[in-house]
Amino acid sequence: MPVLPTDTPERIIAKAAHIVPRPPQVAWQQCEVTGFTHFGMNTFTDREWGSGCEDEATFAPAAVDVEQWMRAYKAAGMKQVMLTAKHHDGFVVYPTRYTNHSVIASPWWYGGGAPDATAQAARARAAADRDTDYAAYWKIRGEGNVNPAGDILGSYLRAARTAGLRVGVYLSPADGAELPHAWHRTFVEQVVAKHDAGRPLSTEEQSTYDDRDRTPSGMGRYGSGSAVVERTIPTLVEGDDRAEAVAAGRLPSFSVTTDDYNAYYLNQLYELFTEYGPIDELWLDGANPWTSSGVSEAYDFTTWFKLIHALSPDTVTFAGPQGTRWVGNEDGVARLSEWSVTPATADPATAHGEGLLPHGAQVTDIGSDAAITAPGVRFLQWFAAEADVSLRPGWFWHANERPKTAQQLVDRYLTSVGRNAVLLLNVPPNTAGRVDDADVASLTAFGQAIARTYADNMLAGAKPADLADSLSDGTLRTSWSPPGDATTGTVELRLPAGTEFDQVRLGEDIRRGQHVEQFALDSWDGAAWTRLATGTTIGYSRILTVPLQSATQRLRLTITQSRGTPSLSTLGLYRTVTPG
Repeated sequence: MPVLPTDTPERIIAKAAHIVPRPPQVAWQQCEVTGFTHFGMNTFTDREWGSGCEDEATFAPAAVDVEQWMRAYKAAGMKQVMLTAKHHDGFVVYPTRYTNHSVIASPWWYGGGAPDATAQAARARAAADRDTDYAAYWKIRGEGNVNPAGDILGSYLRAARTAGLRVGVYLSPADGAELPHAWHRTFVEQVVAKHDAGRPLSTEEQSTYDDRDRTPSGMGRYGSGSAVVERTIPTLVEGDDRAEAVAAGRLPSFSVTTDDYNAYYLNQLYELFTEYGPIDELWLDGANPWTSSGVSEAYDFTTWFKLIHALSPDTVTFAGPQGTRWVGNEDGVARLSEWSVTPATADPATAHGEGLLPHGAQVTDIGSDAAITAPGVRFLQWFAAEADVSLRPGWFWHANERPKTAQQLVDRYLTSVGRNAVLLLNVPPNTAGRVDDADVASLTAFGQAIARTYADNMLAGAKPADLADSLSDGTLRTSWSPPGDATTGTVELRLPAGTEFDQVRLGEDIRRGQHVEQFALDSWDGAAWTRLATGTTIGYSRILTVPLQSATQRLRLTITQSRGTPSLSTLGLYRTVTPG
């Protein structure tokens, strides 16, 4: 919703009160916990950030047991999972037409990890052509003893859907494999000189130093200064199996004006949505890591977002318009006041969302009345927080690292889902293509603790019964609002004798917006009211931990400030079950 120069602060706040999420955003938030999977070239180089110069043969899993991954995710209570199809190194784990730096060029593409004679001859042809034809390996994808599980992304998405999980894909805009070769030679010289002088190297510099005898594996399209010209997406390659469908209109085509690298990225987005959809969440960051070293790519977010919306309007795009945003840290910790309606300095359809937040994604005040009425705010949008954290210290698997304990994961649940955010929990499979046993144990104990804690709402049986039922039925459809469309009000319930709880969960019907700005929670023990907690925002979910209550006869929630008429859909009382 635009903020006009003539809008008063009161008008802006009223606009914020009327902003609601799209249905896909509601479904995304209700997942509560999404599993993130980083499995790619870095898994086998023991890195967090690759160079883009890696030999594709380095990607050599003994097997990839995606069904085992899904069992681990389900045990943790996840409802959605997301795979890294391409990280910053540029290695692609599905058979793309648009780069040779993909899973097709790995021995993994063949049964038993070794190509037969037919495949060897085909690979020799592709290797000879790869410097001039970015589709060289794609053209020989079906020759020889092809591994039926060679397409990691395809196997992952099929297994997830079979397990009843929603799916997402991360396609990194940064791409080391596509760095210009001439620039890269100079960059390597600079990195070697820095190393030899005893100066510390950054993460990306270290991987470049380690691979200093190799060149980028792609076509040099990233930050190359190529011409911005009219192009057609999809860009059909020789022998493209989509040509007939595109010509007949069964597959759409798009005319865009952009450079070589953005066309490459758009073509891969097209592959993802037309060959692997439906995709519930698309994850893309704004990493542009070589800017300080002289190479920067101007990402064409406007065109990217248009293509994504045209192909899949129900996809929730990380950092995209009316999508989801980074919470501001990689610790799984949301703000105590986590607003889902946030300000933007320009149209969210034209730029990466983090860059439009007036003071960045890490700002303490993300959406208060003061934040949304500050100078420079031009738009408001529903832009809920995603709190990412890895089960292990790194995003990729490393043998010397250990997973977080189940209790640490429970704590992250409380600081993310319990603060109006979605928990994005990364679980990196190992080089054998499995989730480690220790990781599975932590995930399972975490999932069991969460399930047992929230299995029974102690509000059941409270009076008035109709009110208690509407607040404890687990849906957004039933809710309480103050009479007369007031913005403040009080909910009071009489509890059954002997009710014990140490957690209180609150939730608004976010389909009507996020409104609550201040609230207080009190308990009555038969003699006096005691203040249990106070808070600011509620949103989809706010979990309060309180001292163990065993003598409470009545519970009172008072909403003291709100942007609009609040719709309280959830009030839950729970007894914490610690992980076993």
